[in-house]
Amino acid sequence: MDKKLEFLEKDEFGLETLDTIAQADKFNTWMYQTIAPFCKGNILEIGSGIGNISAFFLKDNHQIFLSDIREGYCTKLESKFKNHSNFLGTDIIDLTDPDFDTKYKNHLEKYDTVFALNVVEHIQNDTLALQNCHKLLTKNGSAVILVPSYQNLFNQFDTELGHYRRYTKTTLSKVFLNSGFEITHKQHFNFIGILGWFVSGQILKKKTIPKGQMKFYNTLVPIIKIIDKIIFNSIGLSTIIVGNKKS
Repeated sequence: MDKKLEFLEKDEFGLETLDTIAQADKFNTWMYQTIAPFCKGNILEIGSGIGNISAFFLKDNHQIFLSDIREGYCTKLESKFKNHSNFLGTDIIDLTDPDFDTKYKNHLEKYDTVFALNVVEHIQNDTLALQNCHKLLTKNGSAVILVPSYQNLFNQFDTELGHYRRYTKTTLSKVFLNSGFEITHKQHFNFIGILGWFVSGQILKKKTIPKGQMKFYNTLVPIIKIIDKIIFNSIGLSTIIVGNKKS
């Protein structure tokens, strides 16, 4: 079966991971605070899942439209956030749909910011995905992309979650540049997370992030944030790049 179809039909590990991360309030707050300075105006989130990060944008009164590749997640998002006046709705958006321009014509050149957290690694043709993000943006709009770092960390977690690859700032930058973006910011995120990912996925061969481990990690976030600042975000479990639409 095609990897994309398999990913769509079976997401038990993805949903379990999202549920586990949903309980990590300090971690989610930290991730939101890291990307929020780059998000402005009319915002589109690609791959909203169950809304772990979406909720922060809505709480802070950002105008945001949510999307996912799965109808089930879109239904959950609609039900969860329908009472927020700044919630602009949901739609199923596939960044590599062969009929993208026609199917999503109502979304083209509509958003000041498009962001995707832990999404692009699930897409085989990542350049096409970023090219279509470019089409969704208004002039001078920004794309904010967070992906897992370092191919040598690829392990059981990545396989079960349907990842095609992991990135460095250099490899993700190439995708941005090949998609018509001007890069305005690069950084890593979550240095200490590398240890947990390696031990649980590489050594213990776990298929999902252990809930106990995530709960313990969440309590350490205030310290972990300081460590990231000390090392100037020069290394981390995730890579973040921001690019502006040049034309």
